[in-house]
This record gives sequence, C-alpha cells and structure tokens, in this order.
Amino acid sequence: MTTIEILGFTSAFLTTFSFLPQAIQVIKTRDTASLSLAMYSIFTVGVAGWLAYGIFKQDSAVIVANMVTLLLSACILSMKLYNDFATKKTENSQELDDSALALQDKCCTHECIS
Repeated sequence: MTTIEILGFTSAFLTTFSFLPQAIQVIKTRDTASLSLAMYSIFTVGVAGWLAYGIFKQDSAVIVANMVTLLLSACILSMKLYNDFATKKTENSQELDDSALALQDKCCTHECIS
C-alpha cells in the first residue's frame, strides 16, 4: 500500500466514522428534532453520488468510506423522515381532536341547533 493510499484510507476512515456518534445518538434517543431534513437529504444524495464515483473509478477508499457513510446517513435520514411524519400526523390528529371538541361544545350548548 502506497503512502497516498494510506492517506486516502485514513482520511476516509476519519470522515466516515465521524457520523457514528450522531447515528448512535439518534438510534438510542430517537430524537431528530434538531436535525435538518434538507441537510441530511442533500448529504445522503451526495454520498450516493460519491459512492457511484468511487465505483466507476474503482477507488477502494472512496467506495468503502461512502458505503459506510451512506448506511449511517440513510439511517439518520430515515429516522428523521419517520419522526417528522409521525409528529405531523400527531399534530394533525390533535387539530382534528380540538376541532371535534369545539364542535361538540357548540352542539352541547345548543349553538349549532337552530
């Protein structure tokens, strides 16, 4: 292995595994509220592009690093999407419940019977 290849693999290892603490925290806490959906979406697509590039160039360091990074970022992104969807669904459900209660209150006070 050449010095350049060692540099490539070392850099790939460091940048790839920098995502590990974030992924572990998200998996443990399931908390993605402070994460940017746009950032993780764009980043995940970019990593997929780098993976494709590495495959076409047959560059092992780029391939391995981006396979692992894609797995970690896709995991975080999927949890972010799930949490955002679940939160939105809960908020909409709460709004419907509030509307139903308001309507029920009006009907019980005979405001809607006229």
